[in-house]
Amino acid sequence: MTLIESVEIQQVDLQPKVRRTDAIQSFVAQETVLLTIRCSDGSTGTGYTYTIGTGGSSIVALLQDHLAPQLIGRNPAEYEAIWQHLFYHTHATAVGAITSLALAAIDTALWDRNTRVAGLPLWVAAGGAKPRVRTYTTEGGWLHLSASELVEQTLNAQDEGFYGAKVKVGRPHLSEDVARLAAVREAVGDDFELMVDANQGFTLGEALRRAHAFEPLHLAWLEEPMPAENIAGHRQLSASTTVPVAVGESMYHPAQFAEYMKADACSIVQADVARVGGITPWLKIAHLAEAMNIAICPHFLMELHVSLCAAVPNSAWVEYIPQLDTLTGSRVRIEQGYAVAPGEPGLGIDWDWQAIRANQHVNVTVGTRAARVAVRGA
Repeated sequence: MTLIESVEIQQVDLQPKVRRTDAIQSFVAQETVLLTIRCSDGSTGTGYTYTIGTGGSSIVALLQDHLAPQLIGRNPAEYEAIWQHLFYHTHATAVGAITSLALAAIDTALWDRNTRVAGLPLWVAAGGAKPRVRTYTTEGGWLHLSASELVEQTLNAQDEGFYGAKVKVGRPHLSEDVARLAAVREAVGDDFELMVDANQGFTLGEALRRAHAFEPLHLAWLEEPMPAENIAGHRQLSASTTVPVAVGESMYHPAQFAEYMKADACSIVQADVARVGGITPWLKIAHLAEAMNIAICPHFLMELHVSLCAAVPNSAWVEYIPQLDTLTGSRVRIEQGYAVAPGEPGLGIDWDWQAIRANQHVNVTVGTRAARVAVRGA
């Protein structure tokens, strides 16, 4: 039986390609934590996780001190058993962002290794529903941009073949949001989708007021209008507006998505594969949403989500935000506004290990030879 012998953990911090601001925060840096498992049969798999500027060192510590040692001597093919074991091993810190982000690094590495060994691309191994998914861009819609800048960048996205674009909302007064959105809508026409994202910045009263004002603009969705903990508020909002309500990037376990869906508190779920703990729980969320006739339109991490969206039938969009280009030898392939799932076995991410080594500021390995011998009982 094949066993995991060692786990390597690296961290590389990536600067955003453009200034990114929303209603409550700025994207400071993508703290990218990579995890590579090495197995007794010579096979390997690499996964990763991220933050937008805080918590990277905490994820590394949780992996190094508590989670990676639990992998030594395990069968890498046992996705579910490993995920459940690690989840309960860290039960005192779950459900929460740091634990889920750390679990994701491990789970994505397992899927990478196992699909490579099977000779299957991730999107086929996880379901194989369709080879491509529509894309929308978020790179031109940041909150600090003027109306004229929003128009220019959204028109550029339209010219590049995207089917939609996201615009951040949450300016101090409702009239500012409406004016910016109206200018963009007039410029791009009615057949181009506009998504808006409040990043949890509104109270219930303000969310109701702004959603009503946004209705004539025929938006694809209103994303994270309120804090994610407020299920009752989202249910009231969903029942009060024709604008679809999208939630999920600030939720960390399938059960949280289930509560929203049971309460009719959203129309779209946006599970982030890193923030929910990896591919194993992401697929559960996607299929739960499918059973409830709800679309999944995941948040960020397009390099992973293109394959996951291609795996399931109820995915509607892949969010385009390029971030890994400096660490990979290939980019997500976009054809006529659709993201095409990679055909290579594994996750489909071509890591540039020379660039990673040149930019890493953390590199630790768990699983010495002595530890491997002890696990095998030799």
